[in-house]
Amino acid sequence: MELFYTSPENITLSAARMVIDGDEFHHLARVLRKKTGDQILVTDGAGSRCEVRIVDIGKKSLEGEILDHAVVERPNTSVTVAISLLKAPQRFELFLEKATELGVSTIIPMITARTVSQPTSERVQGRLNRWRTIVLSAARQSKRYYLPHLAEPLSFRVVTALDGYDLKLIPYEVSDEAPKVHCAGKNTLFLIGGEGGFSEKEVEDARKAGFSEISLGKTILRAETAGIFAVAFVRAQLLGGESQEWF
Repeated sequence: MELFYTSPENITLSAARMVIDGDEFHHLARVLRKKTGDQILVTDGAGSRCEVRIVDIGKKSLEGEILDHAVVERPNTSVTVAISLLKAPQRFELFLEKATELGVSTIIPMITARTVSQPTSERVQGRLNRWRTIVLSAARQSKRYYLPHLAEPLSFRVVTALDGYDLKLIPYEVSDEAPKVHCAGKNTLFLIGGEGGFSEKEVEDARKAGFSEISLGKTILRAETAGIFAVAFVRAQLLGGESQEWF
């Protein structure tokens, strides 16, 4: 059964009712042409799993009866990727889609010394709206009950000062240190550089902030590939017997 999303405030468990509006309503009613009486699976992106029967379809929203409700446990393993904004928007969007499918927890668009694309604050809001749509679509396709958090763009300096992480890693093309880290059950932050990678000063500043250098192999990866690799690296550990947890 395909998964759909609605905001938490649209769910009223006491009355066993929910409302779906916006893009999700359009997808349900106009694209998939769901009808009254059809049953669907809905989440609020914060762990709720609701089996719902559609009871009314309006012009801009639909109402559903909640037949069954459960809360899916949040994964113990968390992966944050702070990745430089990229010159080619489609490459950044590819990362958003694939990282979401693989189980990324948080995505931080980052501005580094070599970031080519530095949009104005007005353009940032437009891009964030598009990025959220891409993340939502990928989460729906992969049936994720917890939506990744998409942060507003932050500078490299601000990102390196973030705390609350068990592991802080910076893949660096000059490094020959194999990634012998165990991420299962931990909260991990990866820093991914953009075109031209990180400057030597940025790498040194990251070291001082508690980041460990790792290598992603002898070949040079594009930024979006490196970001996808980082999330896949953690997922592979979870599927490889180091943990019984699944994203």
